[in-house]
Amino acid sequence: MRSIMSISLIVAVLAGCLVSCEEKEEKKNSPLGTTQENDQETAYDLDQIQEAGELIAATLSGPDTYYEYKGKGFGLQFEMAQNFANSIGAKLRMETVRDTAELLRRLQQGDVDLVALEMPEDHPLDADLKFSGAWSTAKNSDKEQRSQWVIRKNSPFLSEALEGWYKPELRALLIRQEQMRFAPGAGIKRHMRAPIQDRSKGIISPYDQHFIRHSQAIGWDWRLMAAQCYQESGFDPQAASWAGARGLMQIMPETAVHLGLPADQLHHPEKNVEAAARYIQELERKFSDIQGRAERINFVLAAYNGGVGHVRDAMALARKNGKNPQVWNDVAPYVLRLSQPQFYNDPVVRYGYLRGEETYNYVNSIQARWQRYRTTVHGGMSSGAIPAPSRRSSRGGYKSKVLSAEELEAKSKQEE
Repeated sequence: MRSIMSISLIVAVLAGCLVSCEEKEEKKNSPLGTTQENDQETAYDLDQIQEAGELIAATLSGPDTYYEYKGKGFGLQFEMAQNFANSIGAKLRMETVRDTAELLRRLQQGDVDLVALEMPEDHPLDADLKFSGAWSTAKNSDKEQRSQWVIRKNSPFLSEALEGWYKPELRALLIRQEQMRFAPGAGIKRHMRAPIQDRSKGIISPYDQHFIRHSQAIGWDWRLMAAQCYQESGFDPQAASWAGARGLMQIMPETAVHLGLPADQLHHPEKNVEAAARYIQELERKFSDIQGRAERINFVLAAYNGGVGHVRDAMALARKNGKNPQVWNDVAPYVLRLSQPQFYNDPVVRYGYLRGEETYNYVNSIQARWQRYRTTVHGGMSSGAIPAPSRRSSRGGYKSKVLSAEELEAKSKQEE
């Protein structure tokens, strides 16, 4: 019996040694070429991110963090996260949440890989989180306070990559680039033509034939499309914006791919107008709940500039505040207010910050120019023409006059 027990003991010891040896051999090598021993279990670290090909970062919505413009991401924290993702060979997926508490909670739950928000180092963190990577310094009560991104402690190789990637000069460069986008004259590079080429002959631009042909296919007044084109590019087919939009109707490269417009045809006048007409038609379908074509035009124009999601957010805010979400003059004040934190952080808002004044002025300017074209260029309606909006509709006596930003703010405050 004792012999059997001795043999069993020897077998158990040998098995334990074998397991120990295997564990030592399976120590993880850093993707950066170094070996690191870590007593903590590594959950989802750099090598898993690289294998998946996607870095998921979370931040807050805002002009200095992350926002979407014409379907493309911008903002300092987005640009930095994009730069880091490129450095590790991954695509970036940026997500936004309401507050820092939710940011840290999603990181702890493993829903995101890092928090791309510069948080002060005196901000309390749970034991399983740590500061790492991108940081900035600011004076607080005559003392320098450092702010950094946050990651999980059990992602040591991600931390190592962040620390090796970040340079203060990079942050300064990206800040300068953001500032240059909004400098005077930096918006769109274009050669502006006259808003009307020959008044006596009723010729608005050299591209009237394209507007007539392709607006007819979607039932728009070709003079409306001409007014939109002038707002977008000044009738310059080579126009290019800081956001990447191209051509007469300023189509974004991503939108061009969606519409099947090859990159080498973005500056082709007719191809660009044709693609824009198809995109307008798509937007019309997305706002099919707006009763009346004349009213729907405002929503379509706003979405063309600011995005469908942001316009729907403004409609949700209008509804929440007792206004009619189907009427542009009720929705427009909330388009303007989507640039204010108390509105773009509202629970009913899904797409965050919007450069609302630009989108509102875009609609206002096109409507005003379209009105001038209609009084100047006669007999130009396509077969699917839209009649001039009536001064009063059958639904609540809505006036079609487009109010200025100041008038809208004053009207909204009076009603509140």
